[in-house]
Amino acid sequence: MDVKDYLRIARERWLLIAFVCVLTVTAAGLYTLSVTPQYQSTARLFVKTPQSGSDGELQQGGQFSQQRVKSYATLIKGEEVASRVVEKLRIEETPQELMSRITTSVEIETVVLSVSVTDPSPERAQELTQSVAETFASYVRELETPDGQQDAPVKASIVDRATVPDSPVSPKPARNLGLAFVLGLLIGFGLAVLRELTDNRITSRDEISAVSGREVPVLGDIHHDREVPREPLVRELRAHHPRVEAFRVLRTNLQFIDAGTTHKCYVITSSVPSEGKTTTAANLAQVIADSGQRVLLVEADLRRPKLAEYLRLEGSVGITTILLGRVEPEDAIQEVTERLHLLPSGRIPPNPAELLESAEMSKLLDRLRQEYDVVLIDAPPLLPVTDAAPLAAATDGAIMIVKHGSTTTDQYASALERLASVDARLCGTVVTMSPQPKKRRRGYGYGYGYGYGYGYQPETGARKRSRFGRRTPADA
Repeated sequence: MDVKDYLRIARERWLLIAFVCVLTVTAAGLYTLSVTPQYQSTARLFVKTPQSGSDGELQQGGQFSQQRVKSYATLIKGEEVASRVVEKLRIEETPQELMSRITTSVEIETVVLSVSVTDPSPERAQELTQSVAETFASYVRELETPDGQQDAPVKASIVDRATVPDSPVSPKPARNLGLAFVLGLLIGFGLAVLRELTDNRITSRDEISAVSGREVPVLGDIHHDREVPREPLVRELRAHHPRVEAFRVLRTNLQFIDAGTTHKCYVITSSVPSEGKTTTAANLAQVIADSGQRVLLVEADLRRPKLAEYLRLEGSVGITTILLGRVEPEDAIQEVTERLHLLPSGRIPPNPAELLESAEMSKLLDRLRQEYDVVLIDAPPLLPVTDAAPLAAATDGAIMIVKHGSTTTDQYASALERLASVDARLCGTVVTMSPQPKKRRRGYGYGYGYGYGYGYQPETGARKRSRFGRRTPADA
C-alpha cells in the first residue's frame, strides 16, 4: 500500500475514524470529570556542608553535598519520614499511603532538593509538604551527627516553604482531551486499515478480474439511487434520467456479446439474493425493447418470483403451467409493451430444480429463442440453489449481478465454480449499487454529471447565459 491507498482509506472510512475519535474523546472527558482533582504543594531544601577557605576544600565540599542530595532524594520518600509525619499530624492514613503521594527531584548540578505532596485538599497538601520538609531536615540532622558530638557536618535547610496551590495538577482537561483525540485518530485509522485489509467485499473491476482469473467484461455499472425502492423500473422515469442512460450503456455493451447471433438468450443471475438481478433484468429488457427488438422476459425464479409483481401482471399462469402441458406458451405469455413480453413463473412447484433441468424446459427455451430477438431469463441466485446453473448451460450464457460493497470475493468465486461445473459460459458482469460520483458543471450551460453515463440531457426553460453574460451555444 502506498500513500494514495492510505488517503483513499481515510476518505472512504472517515466515518469509522470520526466515530473512534468521538468515542475516545468522550471517554477521556468522562474520565476527567470523574477523577477527583489533586493539588500539589512543593518545598525546596538546601543541603550544605562546613566550608573552609581553600578552593580545593570548597570543591570537595560541593561534590560531597551533591552526592548526599541524591541519597536524600530517596530517604525523604522512605517509610521513616512518612511515619514521623503521620504521627506528628495524627492523620488517618498509613505511612505507605503517604509515601505513594510524595515525589522528589534534584536540580541538576546543584544541592537543592525539591519535595512535593499531592492531596485532594490544597490546604492539606501544603500542610503535608511543609511537615515532610521539616521532618526530613530533623531526620538528616540525626543521621549526620557523629557519636559524641552535637553538630552535624551536613545540614538540610528549608529555603522555600510550601505554599497553598491555587490550581490542581491533575486532571488536566486540555491535555487529556488532546491526547485522546490523537489516540482516537491513530486507533481509528488503524481500524480502518485493518478493515480494508480484511474486507473481501468487491468494490472494483480489478477484484472481479482477480477472482475470475481472466478479464471478465463489466457490461454495466448501475449506481446507487435512493429512488429505486419507490420506482424500481426505468419505464416510469423520464427519457434522459441517469438510470435510463445506465441501462442504455448496458444494452450497448451487451450487443457486442455474440455480435453475429440474431437470436440471443441469456440468464441473469447473482451469487446471493438481494443483489438487484430482477430489477436489472426488467430494466434491461425494457431498454432493449425500446431499441426496436422483440424481447421476452422469462420469470424462471420458481421459488421467489417477483417479475410479474414488479410489472403489475398476473403470474399464476406461466412456466410451470406450460411444462405440465396445460397451456401453450403463447397463452401464458403476457404483453408488457408492444415489443416487450413476459412469461411468468406460474404457481410455485415443489420441485423447481427438476422442472428447470427437464427436457421440456430445454424445448421451451429453444422455441422461445426462435420467436424473439432477445430472451432474458431471471434466474435464482447461484449459491442458495442450483436452478440457475443448468439454465445458463442451456442458453448463451450467464450475466452475473455483483452488488458493489456487498458481494464478497468468496461468494463470487463460488458462483463461478457453480457455472464452471456445468460448463456454463460467463458473458459478463453488471455492478449494481455502486457509489454515485459527484456531479460537475462545466462547458456551455450543459450539465455533465458523471453518474449513469454522463447524464447529458437537453436544457429546458428560459435562455441560459454564461457567468460572463454572453449567450451560450444553447441560446444560439
